[in-house]
Amino acid sequence: MSDERRLQETPQQIFAREEEPVDGVYPETVQPPRRRFAGALSWARENLFSSVGNALLTVFGLYLLWRILPPLADWTLLQSVWSTDDPAVCKAAEGACWALITQKYRFILFGLYPFEEQWRPALATALFIAAGAITAVPAFWRRALIGLWAGVAVICAILMWGGVFGLPFVENAKWGGLPLTLILAVVGIAAAFPLSIVLALGRRSELPAIRAVCTGFIELIRGVPLISVLFMASVMFPLFLPEGVTIDKLLRALAGIALFTAAYLAEAVRGGLQSIPRGQYEAAEALGLTYWQKTGLIILPQALKISIPPIVNQFISMFKDTSLVIIIGLFDLLTTAKAALSDPPWRPFYIESYLFAALIYWMFSFFMSRYSLYLERRLETGYRR
Repeated sequence: MSDERRLQETPQQIFAREEEPVDGVYPETVQPPRRRFAGALSWARENLFSSVGNALLTVFGLYLLWRILPPLADWTLLQSVWSTDDPAVCKAAEGACWALITQKYRFILFGLYPFEEQWRPALATALFIAAGAITAVPAFWRRALIGLWAGVAVICAILMWGGVFGLPFVENAKWGGLPLTLILAVVGIAAAFPLSIVLALGRRSELPAIRAVCTGFIELIRGVPLISVLFMASVMFPLFLPEGVTIDKLLRALAGIALFTAAYLAEAVRGGLQSIPRGQYEAAEALGLTYWQKTGLIILPQALKISIPPIVNQFISMFKDTSLVIIIGLFDLLTTAKAALSDPPWRPFYIESYLFAALIYWMFSFFMSRYSLYLERRLETGYRR
């Protein structure tokens, strides 16, 4: 059929022509995709009762939930005590004693920080969280973020230490609780991430000396637990300093955490670098790009995108591992939650104190995990199957 005749056809003629047999075979009529299942019952039949084994597991799971959830709700909510100054009231109750949290929450959150000055670490914590929330919004991904974090760091340092603007000086030996945990986590991540990129690139360097140094550092740090790194930074490192020279305990802890985290992050970044096809390197070299142009504009962005899951997983792990700083005498959130039980009348209610600390850890860790998934979806540029 000529092109002019095709242009003159009506929609009905086109439909009739397409239904005509070709070599005695009728073409299949294109049908819109049908939903395989619709409704809650269909979803349950597919996911929960698709086989005898799945059905038995579903029934067993429902039985466990029936046995666990009602008593748990009764203990945490219905029979619990939320406010009282008398621990004897909690002992007489059959539920949780959340009154412990209402009585001790300031110590759990801020540790030994002077009571009348605890508004300062509270404000510093709020600034950290607000800066993190702003950073998580892609619309604010500009160079001004560097200035924002620099300003937040300066303000938080003034608030925590004091000594200026009429604020009483508070030594960092009295810092504790949630602000100390956030300081260790945020500063540790900020210092470890760029160092990990340098280590990953150095381990893949073609220069033997640089490759040997980076490989040796990574394997040495990854071969020992974090608690030993903190112990070395706190106890052994000062022995190698000249007489009269001291380094702050908090700074030594930050350095140990940053170096330990950088070694693990370097392996995650190296895995992303190795996954980049060789053609990407060759195309960049064919364009005449220098090593740093090729790495910064083409290779490294792709490698970091691929490495998002293990990187965020290491961030979460490091955030929780800050509880190990108790070995060098720093009172993080978990340590203050434990120290709050030193008051004998409240000592029997240790579960509530640990649950409160666990809830705080879970909220921050859950946010990081969900944000990791968001970044993966936003930065996904390939074709979905």
